[in-house]
Amino acid sequence: MKKPLRLRPTGLTIGSIADRTGLAVSAIRYYEDQGLVFPDRTDTGQRRYARSDIRRLSFVMITQGMGFSIAEIRAALQRLPENRTPNKADWENLSNLFRTELDARITQMQALRDKLDGCIGCGCLSLTNCKLYNKDDRMQRRGQGPRFLLGDSPDSPT
Repeated sequence: MKKPLRLRPTGLTIGSIADRTGLAVSAIRYYEDQGLVFPDRTDTGQRRYARSDIRRLSFVMITQGMGFSIAEIRAALQRLPENRTPNKADWENLSNLFRTELDARITQMQALRDKLDGCIGCGCLSLTNCKLYNKDDRMQRRGQGPRFLLGDSPDSPT
């Protein structure tokens, strides 16, 4: 979803944005193609970015590093105001969208850390503990994968 082309004689060049964010120019163009930033153009067609695009691109880098998809990031960024530079409250509202998902990921990673060296309920029956925790591979009735890491308890009925 591209915004209408506007001419902005001033603003930051793509090289300046690259220097400030550490992103390659090609990555910035890619993010533009993906609808994550919307630079204006000079009368000669050069891109000009708002200073607030530094924060947008930094947000993209951080959230991608956390495993969020471009589509998820785009949907979140669409909540920012188009008619003004986002303020602190705008960014706080946006970060709250990710809080629940991040909390769930943290919980899952803690469970992985705490249980990885023990039986994870995968149904392999190759470990001595599997005979105790997953007798007769009863966890497989709950579905594929490491059932205990996915939240199933060895004590709960199958």
